Amino acid sequence: MSTFTEPFSASSADPFWVGLVDDAATFPPGDAPLDAALTAYADRAGPAARLVRSLVVRDTDLPQVPEGTPVSVVLTGGAGQVHGPAQLCQRRGLPVAGLEVALRDVDDPAGNARRVVAAVDAARGEGVLDEDTPVFVELPAVDPAYSWLAAADEVAAAELRLKLRTGGLDPDAFPTPERLAAWIDAALDRELPFKCTAGLHRALPHVDADGCAHHGFLTLLAATRVAFDGGSPDDVVSTLRRDDPADLLTLDLAGARRWFTSFGSCSVDEPMADLRELVSL
Repeated sequence: MSTFTEPFSASSADPFWVGLVDDAATFPPGDAPLDAALTAYADRAGPAARLVRSLVVRDTDLPQVPEGTPVSVVLTGGAGQVHGPAQLCQRRGLPVAGLEVALRDVDDPAGNARRVVAAVDAARGEGVLDEDTPVFVELPAVDPAYSWLAAADEVAAAELRLKLRTGGLDPDAFPTPERLAAWIDAALDRELPFKCTAGLHRALPHVDADGCAHHGFLTLLAATRVAFDGGSPDDVVSTLRRDDPADLLTLDLAGARRWFTSFGSCSVDEPMADLRELVSL
C-alpha cells in the first residue's frame, strides 16, 4: 500500500527517485475515475509505492477520499479557496503533502501572489494548515519577465514554493528548453523549491505522435543539478535536450531533489518503466 513520503532532502540516503512522482491519475490526459485512482494508489507496493509520494486530487474531490490517504490538493478557487480545503483535510484525517494554487490574474501576478500569501498566512494562523505544509504557487507559463519575477519574489519572501507547468494537451503547452531553463534559474536564484506538472511521463525528452515535445524527468532533474552547480544557461538548455542517460546518472541527482521536489503525472507506469531500465529496479 502506498504511504506518504516525507519531502526528500539532500541528506537523504534514499535513491533520487523516491517520492519523485505525485499520482495525478484523475487529471488530463489520463482522466481516470476517482474510485479507480484511489484503488490503484492504495494497492501500489514495492518500488512503485516508494516512487509515488501522494495522490493529486482537486479540492472538490476531498469528500470522497478515504481517511489516511496522503493528498496533494489542487485548489480550484484560487486564493480564496485555501482555508476550506485545508480545514476539510484536517477534519477528515488526510495527510497533506501540499496545496497547489494557480495565479489567475495574468495582469498582476505579484498582487495575486500576495493574496495567496495572505490566505495561507490566515489558514496557518487559524491552525487549519500546518506551518510545514508545502504550498506550491503556479506562475503563468510565460517567459519570466518583470511581472513573473516579481510574483516569484513574493512567493520566495513567504517561503512558499513554485509549481512549473511543463506540458499539456497541445504542443504550445510545452515550454521550450530555453524557457524551462529560465524558470529553473529564477527558482534557484530565489532558493525556491519547485514541483512540475504535466508532460513528464518519461525519463528523457521525446516528441509524441501529436507533435508535442516532452521534457524528460531525468533531464530536468539533471538540469537542475547543473544549474545549481553554476552551469551557464546554455549548459542547462543543453542538459534538458540530452537523450543519453549515461552521463546524467553520474550527477548528484539526489542533491537536486532539494529543489526539484516532485512532478505530477497521470501515469505512474511510464516513469516506473523507464526507471526499471535506467537503475535496474
